[in-house]
Amino acid sequence: MSRIGKKPIALPEGVTATVDGQTVTAKGPKGELTFVVNEEVLVKMEDGAVRVDPRDDSKDARSKWGMSRTMISNIVNGVKTGFEKKLEINGVGYRASLQGKNLQLALGFSHDVIYPVPEGIQIVVPKPTEIVISGIDRQKVGQVASEIREYRGPEPYKGKGVKYADETIVRKEGKKK
Repeated sequence: MSRIGKKPIALPEGVTATVDGQTVTAKGPKGELTFVVNEEVLVKMEDGAVRVDPRDDSKDARSKWGMSRTMISNIVNGVKTGFEKKLEINGVGYRASLQGKNLQLALGFSHDVIYPVPEGIQIVVPKPTEIVISGIDRQKVGQVASEIREYRGPEPYKGKGVKYADETIVRKEGKKK
C-alpha cells in the first residue's frame, strides 16, 4: 500500500479544486492549473479534500497511485504559493542579466548565450551571479532551471559553471608535479 497515495490532499484556504472525471483543476491566488490523472487511478472529492485510490490491485495501478497524488498536491501548492529554484554562477567573467524577456548569460564562450523566458515563468537576477526562477508549475520551473544549468554545468576542478544554490560540487584534486 502506498504511504504517499493514501493521504488525502487537504485544500488550503483560498484554493478550490474540482474533479471532473479524470481531470483535476485547482484555482488559487496565483492562477489555475489542471492535471489529467491516469485511467488506472480513481480521484474523488471527500470532506473538502482530494482523495486518490487505485482502481484495482494491479502493479500498474499501484505504481501510478502515489505519483498521481503527488502531482495533484503539486498543482494545489503551486496555485497557493508557487515554486522557486535558485541558480548560482561561479567563474571569472561569468554573469547573467535580463534583457526584456530574455536572459543573457556570459559563460566564457566567444558569444553570450540568450535564453528566451518561457510563458508562465518569472526570472529575476538579484545579483549578476544569481538567478531566481519562479512560477506555479513545478515541472516547468525545474525544466527551465535544468536548461539554464545545461549551458555550462559545474566542473569538478575549479567549480566554474552554473549550479543549483543547494547543490554541492564534489571537488577533485588537480595534477601533481
